[in-house]
Amino acid sequence: MTPPRASGANRTVSPAERIERDRKAEHIQLALQEEMQLERNYFEDYFFEQRALPEIDFDEIDTSVEFLGRRLSSPLLISCMTGGTDDATRINRNLALGAERTGIAIGVGSQRKALEDESTADSYRIRSFAPSVPLLANLGAVQLNYGYGLEECSRAVEMIEADALVFHLNALQEAIQPEGQRDFSGLLAQMGRISQLLHVPVIVKEIGCGISGHVARDLLRHGIRIIDTAGLGGTNWARIEAQRADDPELGAVFADWGLPTPTAIQQLSQIPEITVIGSGGIRNGIDAAKAIALGADLAGMAYPFLRAADHSADEVVATVRRTVQELRICMFCLGARTLGELRNARLHHRFAPLLPPRERT
Repeated sequence: MTPPRASGANRTVSPAERIERDRKAEHIQLALQEEMQLERNYFEDYFFEQRALPEIDFDEIDTSVEFLGRRLSSPLLISCMTGGTDDATRINRNLALGAERTGIAIGVGSQRKALEDESTADSYRIRSFAPSVPLLANLGAVQLNYGYGLEECSRAVEMIEADALVFHLNALQEAIQPEGQRDFSGLLAQMGRISQLLHVPVIVKEIGCGISGHVARDLLRHGIRIIDTAGLGGTNWARIEAQRADDPELGAVFADWGLPTPTAIQQLSQIPEITVIGSGGIRNGIDAAKAIALGADLAGMAYPFLRAADHSADEVVATVRRTVQELRICMFCLGARTLGELRNARLHHRFAPLLPPRERT
């Protein structure tokens, strides 16, 4: 079944579409609340063994990295967040302008709304504001069980001229969400088929519960080679959806559900064929440095950029530059001129030994 196409921006908006727009607006409002962030930062369980004698020149530090055939100034991704409302239009444009001015990657929120209601598509169309950086399209993987296929995936990519398509996994969110879609059967094979047929790479991410090494190996066997941990530690969608469902106790029960981001990164880093995006609770440049030292290729951030974009593109630029400054200072104090050298930095866990680092070519 192919989702209905909109006949134009002036058509009558159905009650279901109004509910969807209200839901997306509510998501933005709730995600901006500090109480919807997990109190614990799992990256604080790790500390670097600093080098009192770094033996490098600060000005020689290089944080650049290649991603999706484009060169980034720093290993940062503005994680997929929003779209489909007036506020989302403003926020996405601020994020895009910030990404372009600082040379980092950016993703958009789920484009399901725009595929079914063309009047909302402009809230996602940010390529003109970010012409030179990697741009990620985004759909919920579960939609493959509700009428979506290669055509819809291609339309999502073409809509925003994206460099890759993200399939997000959100089983816990859908289970708690009052209007949740809960048929997650057979998605692995379907995502694998799309990854073989789509003209851009497929990325798979969670939205706050993490992806384990076991699941990553299954994805790799189906041809998916870029995985975003989106682990436990950041914006808490169990609490957000439970708040929307007027059942905060359910959100409290599942508030700590999932695989902490540092653990997910370590598990994925043991699979050399995979490009690892570490996200979920990264709040500053030191967290980003720890993610890379644990085995991530890029560090994704959402809440800090959402908060900045709610104000202006200049605030996004300032947040990126501050994060990069913190990353560079961290690298300097570790004697790491490059991200490759940062991956070899001595990082300790306060309570347990680390897994061995991933070998790099």
